Amino acid sequence: MKIEVNQIPPEGMVLAEEIALGALDLETDLIKFSGPVKVKAKADKITNAITVHLNVAVPMYLICSRCLEDFKIDFKKDINLNYPVSKNELSVDLDPDIREEIILDYPIKPLCKSDCRGLCPKCGKNLNQGGCSCGTT
Repeated sequence: MKIEVNQIPPEGMVLAEEIALGALDLETDLIKFSGPVKVKAKADKITNAITVHLNVAVPMYLICSRCLEDFKIDFKKDINLNYPVSKNELSVDLDPDIREEIILDYPIKPLCKSDCRGLCPKCGKNLNQGGCSCGTT
Protein backbone atom coordinates (compact mmCIF):
# COMPACT_ATOMS: atom_id res chain seq x y z
CA MET A 1 0.00 0.00 0.00
CA LYS A 2 1.46 3.31 -1.07
CA ILE A 3 0.30 6.77 -0.09
CA GLU A 4 0.99 9.66 -2.42
CA VAL A 5 2.18 12.48 -0.17
CA ASN A 6 0.91 15.33 -2.36
CA GLN A 7 -2.58 13.84 -2.63
CA ILE A 8 -3.34 13.98 1.10
CA PRO A 9 -5.86 16.82 1.63
CA PRO A 10 -5.79 18.96 4.81
CA GLU A 11 -8.65 16.92 6.33
CA GLY A 12 -6.80 13.64 5.65
CA MET A 13 -7.72 10.74 3.43
CA VAL A 14 -9.11 7.23 3.86
CA LEU A 15 -7.86 4.29 1.80
CA ALA A 16 -8.85 0.63 1.64
CA GLU A 17 -6.81 -2.03 -0.12
CA GLU A 18 -6.26 -5.78 -0.27
CA ILE A 19 -2.61 -6.77 -0.35
CA ALA A 20 -1.70 -10.11 -1.93
CA LEU A 21 0.05 -12.50 0.45
CA GLY A 22 2.91 -13.04 -1.96
CA ALA A 23 3.77 -9.34 -1.78
CA LEU A 24 4.28 -9.51 1.99
CA ASP A 25 5.92 -12.98 2.26
CA LEU A 26 4.15 -13.88 5.53
CA GLU A 27 3.76 -17.66 5.46
CA THR A 28 5.91 -20.04 7.50
CA ASP A 29 5.84 -23.80 8.09
CA LEU A 30 3.39 -23.31 10.98
CA ILE A 31 1.40 -20.28 9.79
CA LYS A 32 -0.63 -20.15 6.57
CA PHE A 33 -3.10 -17.61 5.22
CA SER A 34 -6.25 -18.14 3.18
CA GLY A 35 -6.84 -14.74 1.65
CA PRO A 36 -5.38 -11.31 1.06
CA VAL A 37 -4.49 -8.89 3.85
CA LYS A 38 -7.30 -6.32 4.12
CA VAL A 39 -6.06 -2.89 5.12
CA LYS A 40 -8.02 0.27 5.91
CA ALA A 41 -5.92 3.39 6.37
CA LYS A 42 -6.55 6.94 7.53
CA ALA A 43 -3.67 9.25 6.60
CA ASP A 44 -3.11 12.78 7.93
CA LYS A 45 -0.36 15.15 6.88
CA ILE A 46 0.99 17.79 9.23
CA THR A 47 3.72 19.92 7.62
CA ASN A 48 6.64 17.46 7.30
CA ALA A 49 5.11 14.31 8.83
CA ILE A 50 2.45 11.79 7.91
CA THR A 51 0.46 9.90 10.53
CA VAL A 52 -1.29 6.73 9.38
CA HIS A 53 -3.87 4.80 11.41
CA LEU A 54 -4.26 1.27 10.01
CA ASN A 55 -6.76 -1.49 10.58
CA VAL A 56 -5.33 -4.81 9.35
CA ALA A 57 -7.31 -8.07 9.04
CA VAL A 58 -6.47 -11.47 7.56
CA PRO A 59 -7.61 -15.08 8.22
CA MET A 60 -4.71 -17.09 9.62
CA TYR A 61 -4.32 -20.89 9.85
CA LEU A 62 -2.05 -22.19 12.59
CA ILE A 63 -0.88 -25.60 13.77
CA CYS A 64 -1.52 -26.26 17.46
CA SER A 65 1.75 -26.82 19.30
CA ARG A 66 0.21 -29.52 21.51
CA CYS A 67 -2.10 -31.64 19.30
CA LEU A 68 -0.73 -30.67 15.85
CA GLU A 69 -4.23 -29.97 14.49
CA ASP A 70 -4.88 -27.04 12.13
CA PHE A 71 -7.08 -24.22 13.41
CA LYS A 72 -8.15 -20.83 12.14
CA ILE A 73 -8.07 -17.42 13.76
CA ASP A 74 -9.09 -14.06 12.35
CA PHE A 75 -6.05 -11.84 12.83
CA LYS A 76 -6.98 -8.19 13.44
CA LYS A 77 -4.75 -5.36 14.54
CA ASP A 78 -4.88 -1.58 14.79
CA ILE A 79 -1.58 0.10 13.98
CA ASN A 80 -0.40 3.70 14.24
CA LEU A 81 2.57 4.71 12.10
CA ASN A 82 4.42 8.01 11.73
CA TYR A 83 6.61 8.96 8.79
CA PRO A 84 8.79 12.04 8.47
CA VAL A 85 8.63 13.29 4.89
CA SER A 86 10.68 15.81 2.97
CA LYS A 87 9.57 17.92 0.03
CA ASN A 88 11.34 15.50 -2.33
CA GLU A 89 9.39 12.41 -1.22
CA LEU A 90 6.46 11.64 -3.48
CA SER A 91 5.09 8.53 -1.76
CA VAL A 92 5.32 6.42 1.38
CA ASP A 93 5.28 2.61 1.11
CA LEU A 94 3.44 1.00 4.05
CA ASP A 95 3.95 -2.66 3.04
CA PRO A 96 7.22 -3.28 4.97
CA ASP A 97 5.73 -1.87 8.18
CA ILE A 98 2.46 -3.81 7.73
CA ARG A 99 4.46 -7.02 7.22
CA GLU A 100 6.57 -6.34 10.30
CA GLU A 101 3.54 -5.61 12.52
CA ILE A 102 1.83 -8.87 11.47
CA ILE A 103 4.97 -10.95 12.06
CA LEU A 104 5.48 -9.36 15.49
CA ASP A 105 2.07 -10.73 16.51
CA TYR A 106 2.73 -14.33 15.43
CA PRO A 107 2.02 -16.55 18.43
CA ILE A 108 5.09 -18.21 19.91
CA LYS A 109 3.18 -21.31 21.01
CA PRO A 110 -0.17 -21.44 19.16
CA LEU A 111 -2.91 -23.44 20.87
CA CYS A 112 -6.19 -24.54 19.28
CA LYS A 113 -7.83 -23.97 22.69
CA SER A 114 -6.45 -23.07 26.09
CA ASP A 115 -7.22 -26.52 27.56
CA CYS A 116 -5.81 -28.55 24.65
CA ARG A 117 -4.73 -31.97 25.99
CA GLY A 118 -2.17 -32.64 23.25
CA LEU A 119 -0.97 -36.05 22.09
CA CYS A 120 -0.39 -39.26 24.04
CA PRO A 121 3.38 -39.51 24.58
CA LYS A 122 3.31 -43.28 23.94
CA CYS A 123 0.94 -43.90 21.02
CA GLY A 124 0.47 -40.36 19.63
CA LYS A 125 -3.36 -40.29 19.77
CA ASN A 126 -4.97 -36.86 19.99
CA LEU A 127 -6.25 -36.75 23.58
CA ASN A 128 -8.83 -34.09 22.71
CA GLN A 129 -10.72 -36.85 20.87
CA GLY A 130 -10.83 -39.14 23.90
CA GLY A 131 -8.43 -41.41 25.75
CA CYS A 132 -6.17 -43.89 24.07
CA SER A 133 -5.97 -47.65 24.43
CA CYS A 134 -2.26 -47.91 25.19
CA GLY A 135 -2.89 -47.49 28.91
CA THR A 136 -0.86 -44.32 29.37
CA THR A 137 -3.89 -42.03 29.78
